Amino acid sequence: MNLILLGAPGAGKGTQAEAISAKLGIPQISTGNMLREAVKNGTALGLQAKEAMDSGALVSDEIVIGILKDRIAEPDAAKGFILDGFPRTVAQAEALDTMGVNIDKVLEIYVPDERICARMSGRRVCEACGASYHIEYKPTAVEDVCDKCGAKTVQRADDAPETVLSRLAVYREKTAPLKEFYGKTGKLLTVEGQEEVADTTKLVFEALGVND
Repeated sequence: MNLILLGAPGAGKGTQAEAISAKLGIPQISTGNMLREAVKNGTALGLQAKEAMDSGALVSDEIVIGILKDRIAEPDAAKGFILDGFPRTVAQAEALDTMGVNIDKVLEIYVPDERICARMSGRRVCEACGASYHIEYKPTAVEDVCDKCGAKTVQRADDAPETVLSRLAVYREKTAPLKEFYGKTGKLLTVEGQEEVADTTKLVFEALGVND
């Protein structure tokens, strides 16, 4: 099964991608990781990507999809793959089609904005070791002190409520046309994210027709 995962920042799509990956035995492919790997390995397309990145330019859709095609040709993707973070625009979705990358289903994890804001504004991270917490769902034993190393925990700048709202606005602007694009093909599935991760996973597996 070749999947695309859509979801606003903080909707929990990364967690669900991991669950799908483990269940179906298919790799979760992040375009960012894929680009870094291609650059590190010095492939022809990786060198082109590095040239663009070094000059401060955006890596073209053609290069990204070329690297993606190389990645999904690897043995671990023989049964399918999960695309996380790509495509981000209709132009990229059309380029995927043009270059012959077949997508079976597009799964959106939907969570209302107010719940995402509450979720993300409560996140805290340790300044020293990077451990993650949440003031409601995963609090530290001592307020603002990391359980693991005793350093201070802080709110990341991009988790501040005003920043989250801005990121959500950008996401809606970019992905609303993408949802319409895949909706017309009959490939779009939408699952509403639940409070409990396991409940969301159950709905995701049901939508994909996978027994949990």
